[in-house]
Amino acid sequence: MFLKGSFNYINEFYLIFKNQIRKLYLSSSIYNKKISRVDENTLVYQPSLNILSSLIKYEKQKNKIENFNVKSIWENKNLNYNNFKKLHSFYWLFSIDLKSSNQVTQSIIKNWINKNQNYETRSWEIDILSKRVIAWISNSKITYDESENDYKNSFNEIISKQVNHLINEINRSSDVNNKMIGCSAIILAGISYKNNKFLDYGLDLLKRIINSSFDNNYFPKSRNIRQMLFYLKYFILIRELLKDSLNEIPDYLNEIIHYLGKSYDFIWGSLKQGLLFNGNNNSDNKDFDKYLSLFRYKFKNDKFDISGYTILRNKNAVLAMDTGSNPPRNYSENYQSGPLSFEFFFKDKKLITNSGYFQDHNHQLNSISKTTASHSTLILDNSSTCSFNRNSKGPSLITKGFKTFNNEVTYEKNYWSIKCSHDGYLSRYGVIHQRNIEFDIDKNVLFGKEKLIKKKNFKVTNFEIRFHLLPNIKITKLQDNKSVLIELENSGWRFFSNDGLVGVETGLYFGNKNKYIENQNIFISGITQNNEQLIKWQISKI
Repeated sequence: MFLKGSFNYINEFYLIFKNQIRKLYLSSSIYNKKISRVDENTLVYQPSLNILSSLIKYEKQKNKIENFNVKSIWENKNLNYNNFKKLHSFYWLFSIDLKSSNQVTQSIIKNWINKNQNYETRSWEIDILSKRVIAWISNSKITYDESENDYKNSFNEIISKQVNHLINEINRSSDVNNKMIGCSAIILAGISYKNNKFLDYGLDLLKRIINSSFDNNYFPKSRNIRQMLFYLKYFILIRELLKDSLNEIPDYLNEIIHYLGKSYDFIWGSLKQGLLFNGNNNSDNKDFDKYLSLFRYKFKNDKFDISGYTILRNKNAVLAMDTGSNPPRNYSENYQSGPLSFEFFFKDKKLITNSGYFQDHNHQLNSISKTTASHSTLILDNSSTCSFNRNSKGPSLITKGFKTFNNEVTYEKNYWSIKCSHDGYLSRYGVIHQRNIEFDIDKNVLFGKEKLIKKKNFKVTNFEIRFHLLPNIKITKLQDNKSVLIELENSGWRFFSNDGLVGVETGLYFGNKNKYIENQNIFISGITQNNEQLIKWQISKI
């Protein structure tokens, strides 16, 4: 143990020392000279802002650039990090009225170049720099047009310099989202300047991202629904840029869009609501649907299981369950340990939910939202199925996970069933959890069977099975201690179980990004038994 601790300390010290040396090099005149080598280039392609509309939320009320405090915009040194990122990424340009003064806009950029033309740790971070390149080029009608030659030369040189830095540094980034944004910036610069070096590098990086970040079903290895949508938006953006600029579209890009589109239709499609599994939040993708329609993308999925998500649906009801194993450690920063958790909708209203995800890694609620208890599933000894470890600065990653197996699905006109097992509690408590949820469509009754399969190392412990509800749902516990009435907006339901103690508790709901509100959850609690144990419950419409 002592040797292991000493080794970790030495390794951490070495990494800190190495990073400090790297920072000194990046700030040196040698590195500045290296990335300042610029080929003769001119901005020749200006993308339509419509192509960018999948990424940018345009404000209905546009701002005039004259309303900004032009002279002092870069003088504020007391900005918090989030505001600093917003300012230096220049994404606020997308909210500027194109009838604004080009001269004023360009003076702001010129002042930025004068103050930040050499590498600086914060303003040259990969995501900030990448968004800045995208914003400058995409808004070239006000950032570039009608300018003098000296300004154009400075603009072209700083674009090339920043892209050269991206090419040098992007492989060192461990953030796959930042890599995707950086890749898009490099490709856009390559297209806009007809720079084959940038374009070829960007397309090669794109291929490497696809090969490393997606499973055999073309779903992100993180199993993160938000990230699936993020990738789809950027892949379509790149495809439309290539198409609009009359460049060849690689087959691998068409292929990944085809399969990601099927996943998008599978998860969003007819549901049009967010599923709160594995780092997802509530979202409204209606604008993206309009974008897809505008650019004539049509995706159709005919499966009921994709990459560990099983979703059964008809015109009245939706039953969704997480039947997948945990993702690999390096892709688990936003993963939540909720194996076999489920959500249930009736007539577009969610009856059973998971608690959602608190995205800020530096907040204690992030850890709480990752626990198994924040999901509608079974918990043993108030512990999670996964173990997480967080380093001093980054997100928490999985150190010990689980596998799911024996997934069986029945999808008939009048009857649904999803059955699956996981071994997340096997090593600690000697228990396999098998869940079987059935839905009688004619009677509108949801039946649950929770089987605890005992193994040789079985240990007696307490269990809870939780059923989380949205904050606006009203519930009433009945005096028989076995039933709870649930008042949904469009219907009433009765929860019942004769196995264990049925109760109601107040919890936290994280369905909206980095926000929380109190909600209620129903639970069944008891003690595990030496013999094979079956806990039944049902939720029936009344």
